[in-house]
Amino acid sequence: MSSSRFDFRTEVKVDSFPFRLNYSTPVLFCGSCFAENMGGIMQSLKMPVLVNPNGVVYNPLSVSMVIRNILQGKVYIEQDLSHRNGLWFSFDHYTRFAADNPEKCLAGINQANQQAHSFMSKTKLIAVTFGTARVYRLLTTGRVVANCHKIPAKEFSHFMLSVEEIVSEWIGLMEEILAIYPYMRFLFTVSPIRHWKDGAVGNQHSKATLLVAVHKIVEQFPDKAFYFPGYEIMMDDLRDYRFYDSDMLHPSQQAVDYIWHKFSEALIDKDALHIAEKVHKIQQALSHRPVNPKSDEFKKFVKQTIREIENIEEKFRFINFDEEKLHLKKHLH
Repeated sequence: MSSSRFDFRTEVKVDSFPFRLNYSTPVLFCGSCFAENMGGIMQSLKMPVLVNPNGVVYNPLSVSMVIRNILQGKVYIEQDLSHRNGLWFSFDHYTRFAADNPEKCLAGINQANQQAHSFMSKTKLIAVTFGTARVYRLLTTGRVVANCHKIPAKEFSHFMLSVEEIVSEWIGLMEEILAIYPYMRFLFTVSPIRHWKDGAVGNQHSKATLLVAVHKIVEQFPDKAFYFPGYEIMMDDLRDYRFYDSDMLHPSQQAVDYIWHKFSEALIDKDALHIAEKVHKIQQALSHRPVNPKSDEFKKFVKQTIREIENIEEKFRFINFDEEKLHLKKHLH
């Protein structure tokens, strides 16, 4: 009798990549929430990553715009901003950059872009996640926006990008990047998070468009561009609502952890994973919430954690826990 009768799930196997990431391969993550999930875990493990310097970006044209502006070191001026409901903001950026005066808004935007521009010069991999093929164009300017900032829908036109439009935009951008950084690699993913405001059919139309476009891009750059099947892992491996958050649209933390496991096994080298495990244990200790922060027992725990951090920093000079040590030492006064 075949054992396959008792296989109750279809596990998505991730093929090995011809390269590996470690603590000396900086990665720029850009795109939807899924980029923040994977990039955020690497960030917590003290790996050299920069995640969404403009904030979360969903559509391929806006992701391209963000990366091109980083590449060119764009400096935003007041004319690039909009003003509504007492706030200044940029349609190229997420709402966290909005401020009650233009100077403060521009300071945050330009500081982030300058940091990203500097980071780009040492980046070895650009990891891109597309969330939707639907784009919104501001009627007054005709520009595609990265974020609508809760402005009424009547002020935008919206349409679905074609496969050809996405491929053309990204081939141009990648050729531009490779002309400056010929060693650069690109990793594409399609976000498994469903855009339910497009409806079930609209969401699937959008995801299908993104998937076809990404595979065409990868075919154009076989030695430089690669695909990680995060979408397929969620849809075909974790195809159960128990792996979704309470909104039934976003992956649960358990699902994110599972996809990270697949991601790290396929893309991060063994030595780096060994270091990451030590960093993770420190991060778990740092998340400890004491019953009584003034107790001798907690102060002993703090001193022990500081010693463990210093041991890691001594052994791995590229890891920095300065902020965390500063916070811990406050408990000893």
